Amino acid sequence: MKTRHKIIAALAAVALLAAVSVILVALPRPEESPAATSGDSTGQTATSAELPAAVASLEAIQLSFRDIAKRALPVVVEIDVTETVTQAQGGSPFDFFGNRGGQGGQQEFQRSGLGSGIIVRQTNSTVYVLTNNHVVESATEISVKLNDQRTFKAKVVGKDSRRDLAVVSFESKEALPVAELGHSSTLEPGDLVLAVGNPFGFESSITMGIVSAVGRAGPEGQQTYTDYIQTDAAINQGNSGGALVDIRGRVVGVNTWIAAPAGGSVGIGFAIPIDNAKKSIDDFIAKGKVEYGWLGVQIGDLQEVAPYTGFAKDLKVEGQKGALIVATYKGSPADKAGLQPGDFVLKVDGQEVKNRDQLTQIVGSLGAGTSHEFEVIRYGERVKLSAKIGVRDDRDEVAPAKNLWPGMTVAKLTDELRSAAKVATGMDGLLVGAVTDSETPAAKAGFQVGDVIVSINGKSAKNVMDYFRALNDTSKRSVSFAVNRAGKEITIELAR
Repeated sequence: MKTRHKIIAALAAVALLAAVSVILVALPRPEESPAATSGDSTGQTATSAELPAAVASLEAIQLSFRDIAKRALPVVVEIDVTETVTQAQGGSPFDFFGNRGGQGGQQEFQRSGLGSGIIVRQTNSTVYVLTNNHVVESATEISVKLNDQRTFKAKVVGKDSRRDLAVVSFESKEALPVAELGHSSTLEPGDLVLAVGNPFGFESSITMGIVSAVGRAGPEGQQTYTDYIQTDAAINQGNSGGALVDIRGRVVGVNTWIAAPAGGSVGIGFAIPIDNAKKSIDDFIAKGKVEYGWLGVQIGDLQEVAPYTGFAKDLKVEGQKGALIVATYKGSPADKAGLQPGDFVLKVDGQEVKNRDQLTQIVGSLGAGTSHEFEVIRYGERVKLSAKIGVRDDRDEVAPAKNLWPGMTVAKLTDELRSAAKVATGMDGLLVGAVTDSETPAAKAGFQVGDVIVSINGKSAKNVMDYFRALNDTSKRSVSFAVNRAGKEITIELAR
């Protein structure tokens, strides 16, 4: 209760900071006489009387941060690792100019690394520490150093490169402080947060900032199964795996990466939301690995840029947030549930889907063997379907390409695409933008990138909805396409 009072006082005090600044500016300097100062003595006396209250408010803020530090520092540890690194060894003293055919070999050497971790659970004498996968991924030796400087040998319980999370464990007969996990879903931009860790080996460091943004995507070009909290609290090398805590000392994130051209903090740091890590913690401890749900679809975002220009209008989903199912795997949970190419996913179990990445994250967090409701827009109408989720392969080898229907993506012809694909002026249709794999039905049928689909089953092919309707019409054993390829008309039969 005392802590809560401190926090409430601190929040109230923040509003007084501006007033304190005004008070300090208004007060005369010691060497100034009252006569040299504007205002009467009565006004000066009244202002001076407010100063102790302002200082007391600042002290309340200071005490509240001390209380947060006392809660957070004991549950954040330093993780020291040793890695065995193998690199090519040149056979010639001139190899620093490039290998010129010398009889080189492989050389192994030991390299040390540093990170942070969070004590998230203790079962009897086994203590479990959450950290980043990249901290311990290649470690041959791991040690954990507590805030009180005691050191323990540790081992990996489980690790997951998809979310960049891992759990290590060590043994302690003594009961140790365990972090209180908060709810990252309640965070909003502007919330106060503190980052705790061991930057550059400076043990038990704590920095303060705010939540700059929530729901950030991962580094460009990387497929991750999590979004990120962005913060300006200083995060540096060695902070990885440490805690991002709220004003009550509860862990709301796992500090993971920074956007820093020079390698140091520039106030743009990212943490994995703790809500995205809770299931992983349970899976690591119970199974030694994280299981991800699998639906069996290829998905895309309907942005008004190639290859999806005009799709939203054709599919009657303008202004809607969600993710487009571009293709489905035959025999997959999606296929069995009746989900089809062209379906636009709006919600999963009532949770709104903002984009492709979020749908991947939502499905990944669903348990295998459990059934969930998917709300989609199909041909302009809302449809609800129940899908029983499967298990994603550990290596992301989700399904054979031969089962991916149809195995190609198309785009509406725009002036830009027409020019890039060298399609004759006046020709209308749908451009084949990609053929996913040589084993897909589309590839086997003979489709090539740059083909222009002129008609489908004898009907003009200008509208994306007509394309998906034809693909999903199971009354026919195949779909007949009239295709223009470099000015020549050919027919392609796409068998189901």
